[in-house]
Amino acid sequence: MAVEYDGTDFAGFQRQPAVRTVGGVLEGALTDLLREPITVTAAGRTDGGVHASGQVISFTTHADFPFARLAIAANAVLPADCSVRDAVIEDDEFSARFSALERTYVYVVYNAPQRSALAARYAHHVARPLDVEAMRAAAAPLVGEHDFRSFAAAGDAAGSVRVVRAVTIQPHGGLIAIEISADGFLHHMVRTIVGTLVECGAERRDARGVAAVLAAKNRAAAGTTAPARGLCLAGVRYAGG
Repeated sequence: MAVEYDGTDFAGFQRQPAVRTVGGVLEGALTDLLREPITVTAAGRTDGGVHASGQVISFTTHADFPFARLAIAANAVLPADCSVRDAVIEDDEFSARFSALERTYVYVVYNAPQRSALAARYAHHVARPLDVEAMRAAAAPLVGEHDFRSFAAAGDAAGSVRVVRAVTIQPHGGLIAIEISADGFLHHMVRTIVGTLVECGAERRDARGVAAVLAAKNRAAAGTTAPARGLCLAGVRYAGG
């Protein structure tokens, strides 16, 4: 299933006791529809406050159901901040997580002197003017296969090598969209990259020093972790896609 959600009022994707999560809401809806316990696997287990326009989930069911109408049926029972765009039947070995070849996240910065009420749920407000060209120069060394330990949450160091395939930074009026595609991401990796790039754009950090941040393999070398609200899982690529 292709799923989208506004992450503001969710405590992340992964089911947790006593808190509202995307996975919990989806599993509850699907369990009711299919009349058997459903456990979902997500392409990306997003944190609390992180959104998705292109999340993918997979699950196994033995139910007799008109699956061509599953997306419609699911949307009839899901809350307003979570919806299903599409649902298809895949081979038994398919996994939304382990079959994924590439994930793409988009982080939105609202760069203006005053905050925006309309953008507040989906963008990180930065009042100081940002130099987009400096941010692009800072991002260039991130492309390729590297150890991204410096950009991972503290303690998330195991298996820290990832392949970043592209980083694009595009201004759209007062918004700056930072799009990052990779074979996988460490916990907080995108948000820490964004926080570092924003510091470079604001002239608080030398844009030429990002390669040294990578080489340090130390979280203390990178910038701040940008807030969750600006981050959106925009898409997942699989074989044949």
